Amino acid sequence: MAEGIILTAGYSSRAETNKMLLIQNNKSLICHAIDGMKPFTRHIYVITGYYHEDIEQALKNIQGVTCIYNKNYDQGMFGSIQTGVNVVSDDFFVLPGDCPFVSAKTYESLLMGNKEMRVPSFSGRKGHPLFIQKHLINPLLAEPIDSNLKYFRNQHDLEVIDTDDPNVIIDIDTMADFMNLKKPLKEV
Repeated sequence: MAEGIILTAGYSSRAETNKMLLIQNNKSLICHAIDGMKPFTRHIYVITGYYHEDIEQALKNIQGVTCIYNKNYDQGMFGSIQTGVNVVSDDFFVLPGDCPFVSAKTYESLLMGNKEMRVPSFSGRKGHPLFIQKHLINPLLAEPIDSNLKYFRNQHDLEVIDTDDPNVIIDIDTMADFMNLKKPLKEV
């Protein structure tokens, strides 16, 4: 079974609040992300940063989830990815916390893929989460901190898996994005 990395270290500056703790259908966005990934992982690492204490407090009683503080969160998302990759030892998913409604069918499709890296797509657009085989842990950690996951992804054998899941391309960056969520898009 895979492991999971969920990225929550950012400032949420466009939302002007800790968007990971916004409530949708009686549950925080970070809990939606965890609950969607959990059936397909043996452990999830939530990488925190600016809002570390708040997120850690909100998740303290969830089994199978560990919060890890990225002390260099101000240097960008790739540092948070490397912080998570530093603790995994198996194949793993990487999911931005603001992409919380990925369907179970999408996770299953990614697990059943064949290549060393797998990404879901919807209507021709690549989305989240990214699946990475464990033999890429050390090469990913060797990348400079100013690199990015898209650059790393494009250097490896990537499988694009078409899905009927619009949630793979939906993220919540602003309060307007959040307010436009009448409810999570239909799970497929």
